[in-house]
Amino acid sequence: MKCDLCDKAAVVHEIIIRNGVSAEVHLCAEHAIAAGYPLPIEQPIADIFPQIAAVAKVEGAKGKERTARCGACGLTYPAFRKSGHLGCPACYDAFSPLLDQVIERAQAGATHHVGRSPRGGDSGASAERVFAMRAKLMRDLESAVAAEQYERAAKLRDELKTFDSPTS
Repeated sequence: MKCDLCDKAAVVHEIIIRNGVSAEVHLCAEHAIAAGYPLPIEQPIADIFPQIAAVAKVEGAKGKERTARCGACGLTYPAFRKSGHLGCPACYDAFSPLLDQVIERAQAGATHHVGRSPRGGDSGASAERVFAMRAKLMRDLESAVAAEQYERAAKLRDELKTFDSPTS
């Protein structure tokens, strides 16, 4: 297909719908840049296909799973997966990147403690927890909307409103 403004090959193809009327726009690289369109070649593959990036990350983690071993007690990651028990405190450091994924799945996406603190605790840490909880709710809301889970998104929106109210 050719550019609407010249005879070069079009690299950007856009369908614009305004007031129920659709119009197609085909632009070459030069005219696309001038019009402010991003060129498809310039976008990182992870942005275009996030599913592919996620699969590549999981495949890389599987290679680490087979070779990960605790230096203190000698426990392997497959042995941990089978038993569900770590061998010693050093296992937390040895398996840290892999454990983060397990903990996040087990805790529905939470990676940090956000519960109550003992009395007399640090109020700065409390503010950090509130900020972390609000950020997690925002991420969850965005993913719910992207997945078209509108009822879940409405509940998350209502939870977010409690953070924005002056009483919290």
